[in-house]
Amino acid sequence: MIPAKANQHLYLAKNSGRKLRMKKGLIGWSFIAIATILICLFYFYPMIQALIMSFHSGNGLNQTFVGLDNYVRLVKDPVFLTTLKNTVIYLIIQVPIMIILAMFLSVLLNNKKLRLKGVYRTAIFLPCVTSLVAYSVIFKYLFGQDGIINLFLSKLSLISEPIPWLTDPFLAKIAIIIAITWRWTGYNMIFFLSALQNVDESIYEAARMDGASSVQQFFRITVPMLKPIILFTSITSTIGTLQLFDEVMNITKGGPANATMTISQYIYNLSFKYTPDFGYAATVSYSIVILIIFFSFIQFRVAGDKHE
Repeated sequence: MIPAKANQHLYLAKNSGRKLRMKKGLIGWSFIAIATILICLFYFYPMIQALIMSFHSGNGLNQTFVGLDNYVRLVKDPVFLTTLKNTVIYLIIQVPIMIILAMFLSVLLNNKKLRLKGVYRTAIFLPCVTSLVAYSVIFKYLFGQDGIINLFLSKLSLISEPIPWLTDPFLAKIAIIIAITWRWTGYNMIFFLSALQNVDESIYEAARMDGASSVQQFFRITVPMLKPIILFTSITSTIGTLQLFDEVMNITKGGPANATMTISQYIYNLSFKYTPDFGYAATVSYSIVILIIFFSFIQFRVAGDKHE
């Protein structure tokens, strides 16, 4: 009788534990169910639909299946190749400048002896909360033919005639890069600053006792400690730059002669400006997905641990 009762109690205990775990699981899923449904509905479903649409041609009402023709067209499209080149130029020039500048500013603003640190941090962070359209329009007027930049340089007698910032292909790219850097540097700086505040000060004290200079401390201590943040900000900045649209659209409208047009603006033009071809626009949009995967993989390999 005793073993039978013991087995019965053990069975009841296991059954009760199973029910408890199931109940906790259901409670957990109930918290994330709405978010999961919304993510699937507004993220994954459109991605799958866009992939299916990339094998079709025409507008939303009259779609015809064309197989891989859109992808063949993509690699031969001179406008796409121009936008791809422009986007990669923004990426390889602007992202490193922004990351280095954000890291440098975070080190300066992490100095305990610096006064009014809160004011400086807020001032540098504020650009990233401004409206994309508003700040783009402001930069358009700043770099205009009769803008403040040319007026200031003229007052200093540094130029004799206005610089064509927005009508010269090279200078227009410079203006776009300056605008993006101004807006997003503060955003990345916050991540570096929060990471620096978690670094044990005793590490720097030990380095100073060993005679390490400030430059040596930065490259031997600060940079290695910030490695995960550098990787994170590099990937997020890469994704953002590959999707660049608002600044180019509002400052130069992709001109002159498509010299500043990005892939995202070309997708917009294919969908709403030119004769609508949503199928080919979906194909171009998937080129961004491929580029994001490619550059993220490279960054993980470069920044990853050697033993991994």
